[in-house]
Amino acid sequence: MTGFGSASNYDFTVEVRSLNHRFIDISIKMPPSMSRHEIPLRNIIKELFQRGRFDVFVSTKTDTAVPFTINKKLAAHIYSSWKALQDELSLPGEITIETLSGYREILAEEEPDVDAEALYTVFREAAANLEAMRIREGSLLIQEIGDRIAVLHDITARIAPFTADHTARCREKIIERLKSVLDKDMLDNNRVLQEAALMADKLDISEEISRIKNHLTQFGEILRHGNIIGKKLDFLLQEMNREVNTISCKAGDYAVSNLVVEMKTEIEKIREQIQNIQ
Repeated sequence: MTGFGSASNYDFTVEVRSLNHRFIDISIKMPPSMSRHEIPLRNIIKELFQRGRFDVFVSTKTDTAVPFTINKKLAAHIYSSWKALQDELSLPGEITIETLSGYREILAEEEPDVDAEALYTVFREAAANLEAMRIREGSLLIQEIGDRIAVLHDITARIAPFTADHTARCREKIIERLKSVLDKDMLDNNRVLQEAALMADKLDISEEISRIKNHLTQFGEILRHGNIIGKKLDFLLQEMNREVNTISCKAGDYAVSNLVVEMKTEIEKIREQIQNIQ
């Protein structure tokens, strides 16, 4: 779910942006001197959110120079090593400070003191502002999804009447086709009726309709209860889509096929919206 939250205090400014994502993905950009605080900040995000792509920007308002120390023992060792090589190979030239400056290992930055409590406080404030924005957006999203669920209820109700005589119509069609391809002398009416009944039962869509109604009821209950619901709803959509695909394969009626297309369209729209819900 998209959103933005920010906060600042005397020492720090924090901005947190979120985008849609099936899982949780966190990217934190901050001054290198604060890198040891990255894991605690990640954990704060994970406490509040379960899904989404989060881009976090942390900056400090104190623009002080980072102190460093010189490793004199290492510098002396490097100098003496070069000097020994120069004497051994009779190499011309001088070993100067410019030579040693090429070795970054000689310089060691001191980690500045960071007010961790102030950092975590402002970070939680920014994350809370983001959460509030996502909750507002989520309320509107759930209302829209609820409207689409109502559409699916309506389409299911329009398909249901076809199930009443679907099996009988299938059985009649199968009998007619068998009679058209078999010689009259080969026909065993009882056997034909049995086979036709078995094949017609396999084309019955009443169970699929019943399961879709049950899934829609569960979907509505989960939406009303709230909390962490994204993955649950995603699973129910997969189950509904499976039932709709089965109806599509079984139904030989043009009107049912059109209604199935409408259902698949609505399910796909809901699936896209569910990615925004944690």
